[in-house]
Amino acid sequence: MKKSSIILIAIIAVAIAMILVIYTDSSTYSTFTEAKEKKTELYVVGQLNKDKALHYDPKTDANKFSFFMYDNDGTECEVVFRGAKPQDIERSEQIVLTGKMDGNVFRASKILMKCPSKYNDKSVVTEINATAFNN
Repeated sequence: MKKSSIILIAIIAVAIAMILVIYTDSSTYSTFTEAKEKKTELYVVGQLNKDKALHYDPKTDANKFSFFMYDNDGTECEVVFRGAKPQDIERSEQIVLTGKMDGNVFRASKILMKCPSKYNDKSVVTEINATAFNN
């Protein structure tokens, strides 16, 4: 192989690697404070605030569920999920939300719950997706 062919192949390989790094989902867990700053969709992990009521009224709006959650920094935020209330959310040990901030409210498009299993010491992970409505 010629020296110029090897250099060209190396340049193409570096370009492909850079494109993959830029466009792949390399997101990590964030906090509500970071979500306010970034204004993009990201992951927030935390725990349900069990001292505050969960708001879900299927007679009024079956696709609106809201609750309060603490992130890993201890910041509390109201979360609105456009979908039905996930079963056993009150029992969840940890919640991972996918979504973005809208003012002081976190709009979740996906909820991932880590709940204790009733059969053994292992945990069960449940994922809930939002409906297609955008409100």
